[in-house]
Amino acid sequence: MQQQIANLAKSHQPELLKFLREIIAIPSFSGEEEQAVIRIKAEMQKLGYDDVQIDPLGNVIGRIGNGKRLIALDGHCDTVGIGNPENWKVDPFEGDFKNGIIYGRGACDQKGGLAAAVYAAKIIKDIGVPDDVSLFVVGSVLEEDFEGLSWQYILKEDKIMPEAVVFTEPSNLRISVGQRGRMEMKVRTRGISCHGSAPERGENAIYKMTPIIHEIDKLNKNSKSTSILGKGSIAVTDICSSAPSLCAVPDSAIIHLDRRLTEGETLETSLQEVRDLRSVREANAEVFVPEYKVKSYTGITYPIESYFPMWLMKKNDPLVTTAIEAYQSQFASHPELYTWVFSTNGVATKGIFDIPSIG
Repeated sequence: MQQQIANLAKSHQPELLKFLREIIAIPSFSGEEEQAVIRIKAEMQKLGYDDVQIDPLGNVIGRIGNGKRLIALDGHCDTVGIGNPENWKVDPFEGDFKNGIIYGRGACDQKGGLAAAVYAAKIIKDIGVPDDVSLFVVGSVLEEDFEGLSWQYILKEDKIMPEAVVFTEPSNLRISVGQRGRMEMKVRTRGISCHGSAPERGENAIYKMTPIIHEIDKLNKNSKSTSILGKGSIAVTDICSSAPSLCAVPDSAIIHLDRRLTEGETLETSLQEVRDLRSVREANAEVFVPEYKVKSYTGITYPIESYFPMWLMKKNDPLVTTAIEAYQSQFASHPELYTWVFSTNGVATKGIFDIPSIG
């Protein structure tokens, strides 16, 4: 079996490389993935998937097998922008292939893993899908800014509920068993506006915010954890204010917080931690989590709270032990278990729905 898999993988390599370079050549920034999704669907159909659909949100979902036990492979097909074009040594969409390395926007994050998943399912189909299994391969959308949104939609709206999910985010062939979570918070102070020539007549909302910022910095520096995921963190990443004019004392100020979550930290505990700060209480500041109404390329708007919980698999979980055994069987070596430092769609599958998930 191991040699058969290796032979099939080698035989498909030219097609796989061609397919990957073609989807890299298609710009697919978050919310603009339509053409990439169409191309991925065509490849799945060419490879003989039993069914291929694009759901209302825009995720492409291919299936092989007809069993009742559902397993899913996921890779997101959206990318971030290209940044400063002058920093690229190759055209980000024309890319390049040299010395065994493919270059281009999304080659690593995350079209490479997605293309591999598309062809992995083909290999499994060639070998023979167990009668009781259906394998889904998902090219998900909108992950870069709102990880987990696509899988919340798949689980809640498409009603596809796999018993295990494998994410193809980059790992250097290590097995990822978790990640820190993240959430966004906003803190708002309110004041009384007055003319800037007589600031004593009002209450400056920015001045009220200043001690809050200092306390949040101390909160981050004092953060500790013994978790394999590392410690949580909190950072002020934006600040804005409002006033009738630049000649007036501001009556409102808002800071944006990036909060990274480790084991034991939740939305509720993190909100309360900030609300309990002395400066927040003295300013009677409002602390809340923003909600985004994310619009997909299909035109659907899907609201999501900006909370993406941490998740961590136990080393003795059947999915983890099975993955280790499969790796040892195929590569005749022991895999390294580790946790991602970035966030993935696992915040939905494992973090919210407690579906066993690995990378």
